Amino acid sequence: MTTRREFAVQLGVGAAALLAGGQVFAQAMVDEKDGQAAALGYKADSSKVDGKKYAAHKAEQNCGNCALFQGKAGDKAGGCPLFAGKNVAAAGWCSAYAKKG
Repeated sequence: MTTRREFAVQLGVGAAALLAGGQVFAQAMVDEKDGQAAALGYKADSSKVDGKKYAAHKAEQNCGNCALFQGKAGDKAGGCPLFAGKNVAAAGWCSAYAKKG
């Protein structure tokens, strides 16, 4: 039989786990105007990258096929270590792009 105290502790632990899990899915997207994003030339849509300023950018490059992208194949967004705690669009691009594999 569970005591009230044990029940309260279990309820608190369960609620904390739910909140922590919910935060993973609720990560904010990187804003293109954010200081780090602007410095790296991040665009949520790689077709909008300034080709004159970033001559190394190629049409087939995007966050979804970058080695730094932490989402799964097919995800619309995922984490990136360059933007801790925020997601990048899989269709996005920045100057730190590094081809997977």
